[in-house]
Amino acid sequence: MAKICLCLTGKTLARDIEVLQKYQKYVDIAELRADCLDPDERFLIRRFPEMAGLPVILTIRRSLDGGKYVGGEGARITLLSKGLAFAEADRRRNFAYVDLEDDLYVPSLEEAARTYGTRIIRSYHNMNGVDHDLAAKLRELRRVGDELVKAAVMPQSLDDTIRVYQAAKETSDLEKILLCMGDYGVSTRILAEPMGSYLSYTTVKGEPDMPAGASGQLDPRELAEQFHFREITGKTKIFGVTGFPLKVSASPHFFNTVFDIEKTDAVYIPFPADSIHSLIRLAEEIRISGVSVTVPYKESVLPFLFCKSDLVQSIGACNTIVSSADGWMGYNTDAQGFTDSLLEFSGRKDLRGKRVTIVGAGGVSRAVAAEVYRLKGKALILNRTAVRARDVALPYKFAWASLDNKGIEMMEKYADIIIQTTSVGMEPLPDADPIEFYHFTGKELVMDLIYKPAKTRCLVRAEASGCRILNGYDMLIRQARYQYTYFMGKEFPPSLISRVKLQE
Repeated sequence: MAKICLCLTGKTLARDIEVLQKYQKYVDIAELRADCLDPDERFLIRRFPEMAGLPVILTIRRSLDGGKYVGGEGARITLLSKGLAFAEADRRRNFAYVDLEDDLYVPSLEEAARTYGTRIIRSYHNMNGVDHDLAAKLRELRRVGDELVKAAVMPQSLDDTIRVYQAAKETSDLEKILLCMGDYGVSTRILAEPMGSYLSYTTVKGEPDMPAGASGQLDPRELAEQFHFREITGKTKIFGVTGFPLKVSASPHFFNTVFDIEKTDAVYIPFPADSIHSLIRLAEEIRISGVSVTVPYKESVLPFLFCKSDLVQSIGACNTIVSSADGWMGYNTDAQGFTDSLLEFSGRKDLRGKRVTIVGAGGVSRAVAAEVYRLKGKALILNRTAVRARDVALPYKFAWASLDNKGIEMMEKYADIIIQTTSVGMEPLPDADPIEFYHFTGKELVMDLIYKPAKTRCLVRAEASGCRILNGYDMLIRQARYQYTYFMGKEFPPSLISRVKLQE
């Protein structure tokens, strides 16, 4: 079973021990990143394994490999030697592992490690991409049969990540540590066991003086509790959410909580993707059972679907795909989730007599427009690109305009309900407001389908003017329940509605 390793990057050994003790129940191994220690602290590293009370990896990572050590190689080798010197008969007091790079050749150091039971991790780091033949690289790393080989690479695209998964299959007979750094590599850290990777490195979050050991590392508690890392096997069903840049998604918490309550052998993972084609390739490579599709792929996913639901065909957007023997089945739960949320918020059964402004012209806007039409409402579609607003509006004979002064003036005739469907207001521009020139009267009902932050600048302005407001959290949890139905082939259990909520 793959292990969870906590990277300790504090400036002092005392601080590293403090953090380790706080998170020890979530981890199996600790990595002492001695390159992050203050210079005076580095001379005391020999004491650390006994202080830690669990197996420890000694690592002094060079800057060229993403570490903090900038001194000469001679001094670094001396430090590594000090860490292994004066070995105890009780191996628990010695470093269990030492990380030595593939281009480091010091026979005396390696002999000392093996003599006292310290296993060598022979590591290779590619900070700029993924090697053309990564499987061959892994095989050539090992110099002696008892070495544990490690390759950490930095994919520049999701296609690069796919090649890492392929290399994992090609080296299934090899004991190894294999992972991708960066956003494209998050899934490789969660799926370490199916990949045949010995461990997954983690870094604690919320500790400013403990920087990440490498880009893309998850928090150990998050890995253990939210993703149920220790329960994942090669038979575990994989689900996930895709989009770009996919910086915020509460869906993994929701689905993994449900899977845990139901004792379902499944995991739900974020898959940032630079193209929907690459996401489909990855899904087929690692046998993903279902995917929640977010911006900007709700429309571009359509050509990859073997079968589209009636709602997907009528709206022209899909947010849920499910694998079948014949291909990908496409569904849309945005519309259902939106309608349930809007009607409860407004206290109405339909939108007869109501005039609605819909801001945006993407996949969510299409679903919202279809539902407003079905509910007998009249609408104005506003978008920065007028032609896109027109494309959403025309099937329903709605009004449309660009997001300019003229469009804002038109809003006054469609201001019973205002629905903001774009990502404007999320990070990295939380202070942005797509309708900043509109002055609320206090009579409007205002929905912003963003859920993080809980109140966008648009909602803050609306509330200050006396409007009733609602963010996208309620819609998200409702549409997630519908997605569960498509993923699992059964209705969302009513008994779980009060027990499972998305993180706010």
